Amino acid sequence: MNTESQKPAPPSRKKLLIGGVIAIVAAAGIAIAFVLPAEFGIDPTGLGQLTGLSDINTPANSPELERGSKRKGVLTLLEQAPAAEAGSRDRWEFELGAYDSIEFKYTLSEGERMAFTWQSSRPLHYDLHAHPFEGGVELTESYGVGDAAIMHGRYVAPFTGIHGWYWQNRSLTSVKIVLDATGGFSTSTIFDSAGEHARPIVPIAE
Repeated sequence: MNTESQKPAPPSRKKLLIGGVIAIVAAAGIAIAFVLPAEFGIDPTGLGQLTGLSDINTPANSPELERGSKRKGVLTLLEQAPAAEAGSRDRWEFELGAYDSIEFKYTLSEGERMAFTWQSSRPLHYDLHAHPFEGGVELTESYGVGDAAIMHGRYVAPFTGIHGWYWQNRSLTSVKIVLDATGGFSTSTIFDSAGEHARPIVPIAE
């Protein structure tokens, strides 16, 4: 008996190509229908709203924002760049890739003040928040969540800890961020996909 003739024929290149295209289309469909609403709050198909996935990214459901909303006098938003606060001066610039995100935090002691302006070349989703050293991230409080391309404000630290922004680029285009800040901060820290990075405050000439 010739066993060679009984072996199934390998799939043709055409079938492999069609199978690969189907897999790519299916993965893209899953990302559009489920991942974008849950992770980025983007719901092009309406399925995120229907299934409740969009609610995962809704600030109203955030315990951090609920805690932060109980604070008074922490964040004051302004129409234009504020006058400098006493203390350190800092400028940070960063280019945020498509659908990428980053966090930038200053170390502030309770009661220390900060004046800031940040702007971006396209609107970004942002979350201005903080957490104390004692208690950690479980006690994070958010004071402002939304979408903008510019923000001016004054900030008074409600506790000793790290205070700053989370930015998320929800577009297919890279976005440049420029942050200018003055005040009682001592150090800064960057949190990205590679982890946590200490960043020294470099004095800026007047």
